Amino acid sequence: MTRFVVEDDVWAIFPHAKIGVVVAQGIDNGIKNASVYEQMLREAEKEARKFLEFEELSRNPVIVVWREAFRRFKTKKGARCSVEALLKRVKNGQHIRTINPLVDIYNSVSLRYGLPCGGEDIDTFVGDIRLALADGHEPFIPLGGEENDLPYEGEIVYKDDVGAICRCWNWREAQRTMLTEQTKHAFLCIESIDETRNEVLYKALEELASSIRRHLGGTVKTHIVDIHHPEISITD
Repeated sequence: MTRFVVEDDVWAIFPHAKIGVVVAQGIDNGIKNASVYEQMLREAEKEARKFLEFEELSRNPVIVVWREAFRRFKTKKGARCSVEALLKRVKNGQHIRTINPLVDIYNSVSLRYGLPCGGEDIDTFVGDIRLALADGHEPFIPLGGEENDLPYEGEIVYKDDVGAICRCWNWREAQRTMLTEQTKHAFLCIESIDETRNEVLYKALEELASSIRRHLGGTVKTHIVDIHHPEISITD
């Protein structure tokens, strides 16, 4: 059995955090019709403009909350929440490019709801996946990179028994666990640290799950992880 566990050290810093999880089994992530996902992203980009009320990017509420969060643990200089990176591209008039169906779906949900989303290939995990404070020795090859870029001690990371999976909570993903067209079993998450947006999180989670079911088939289950329910089973 593989579990997803959020460790106590994270709850000590962010006791009100909630993480919506989608576990998708037996899916077909091959690209059948790229135009479907391109249209999905273009529509999401239009909706995302509601989160860009202020011209100065860092003044917008969905960005402010994560900027403040990143000041509460050790981060790499310049690291930003994944949803900020998406919104910055929208603000600058740059389209979000299509990658593969799962990534396109979760990027669309991230834009539509102003919440960070990410995903990994379950078959690449070694042991449990944990959201934890890094000890600074976890191997990490970033997506598109070749050199080991160890997290800082005290940095919030997703990791398994082999190394880090995502640095600075949701900033940079690892090459080793990335979603590809060959992915059959996927772990996806949506993160919220703003109690006032819990209902938004629930809606985003349901949309993420339903979109995967509709486009990719398979068996899709959802979970909410919080301080009262800090772990779930990913595989039996």
